[in-house]
Amino acid sequence: MLAALRRRPDVEAPNLVAADAADRLLLDTAAGRLAASAPGSVAVLGDGFGALTLGALALGARGIRTHQDPLLGERALAANAAQLGLSDFASHGLDAALAADAALVLVRLPKSLDQLDEWAGLIARHAAPGAVVLAAGMVKHMTLAQNEVLGRWFGGVSAGLARQKARVLTATVPDLAGRLRTPGRMRRIDSDGDPAQEPSTWPRTARLDPPGIVVSAHGGVFAGAALDIGTRFLLDHLADANPRATAAIDLGCGTGVLAAALALARPGLRVHASDQSAAAVASARETMARAGLDDRVTVVRDDALGSLPDASAELILLNPPFHTGTTVTADVGIRLIADAARVLAPGGELRVVFNSHLRYQPVLRRLVGATRQVARNNKFTITASVKSPSP
Repeated sequence: MLAALRRRPDVEAPNLVAADAADRLLLDTAAGRLAASAPGSVAVLGDGFGALTLGALALGARGIRTHQDPLLGERALAANAAQLGLSDFASHGLDAALAADAALVLVRLPKSLDQLDEWAGLIARHAAPGAVVLAAGMVKHMTLAQNEVLGRWFGGVSAGLARQKARVLTATVPDLAGRLRTPGRMRRIDSDGDPAQEPSTWPRTARLDPPGIVVSAHGGVFAGAALDIGTRFLLDHLADANPRATAAIDLGCGTGVLAAALALARPGLRVHASDQSAAAVASARETMARAGLDDRVTVVRDDALGSLPDASAELILLNPPFHTGTTVTADVGIRLIADAARVLAPGGELRVVFNSHLRYQPVLRRLVGATRQVARNNKFTITASVKSPSP
């Protein structure tokens, strides 16, 4: 069944798979528990393209609750489910309802330790006492730090035998007494004598100067509550970006730093911020609220700029990723550039910052139009591309 899965609408290529050895090992490890699970008792976090959710359904689980941070992952799961005729699952945000009273939680280990910490905290606070947590990854991407993160929330963590370069970690949600004894869990006691959950440590916040905002960051967002060096470089070269624009877009907005900086620098500008990551969208909305910009900056979860019409933007900013999951590829950036070209109005500007070795300039000239180098340092290049008039 897993061999039939596809990644669409995400990037597809011979070296990019919809299910791998870690997915298969995790399902094999969980098979007995899945077959015996009660309806609604299984939660899945980090399922790439549906392998874990659909595989669990095929093994007998029912009423699965699943969370995928990327919107393209959700859409791939839906497409694969329709192809296979499997539908007994529901996609959730990263909220209490996802893990509430779950007895079995399947986790595909994320790259980010912060994201793993936020997930583990949610599970520890809301899953059933004694719930089993099975977390899998490819060995080359696993670290002892992941065991430490899980251990802080769940106590003992055991590692299974590796198979086809994949491994599963097993942990158990502590009972109430264990949570009361362990830092970071349910330790506080309400006035009526009942235990109460401590507030989550997520999102985290930090003040960034420039652009003079307090940024909010959930665990799965690139660079967290800091300013990555590519964005910092682009911030230094925004003043002349299509100064006549009345509306702008921050494509792949992350925590919303560029969108907020533009809105603060140009009070008359309307800004649309877009990202496919649920964590990024939640972070950016909180960043705008803290800056008092939520009435001027609209933040949406979208596949590139799929919700916007053709030729409707005057200025787009882009700091494209150069990987999908753990695979390095320029295809993600090219896909975003192509959609930006579609949405730009004739004469509109796309300003991009990228790792210089990616050499996006020929792509920008072909897909957008005349392209000039705005700035370059020892790592990044910034370009400005003007949309060519329609023939």
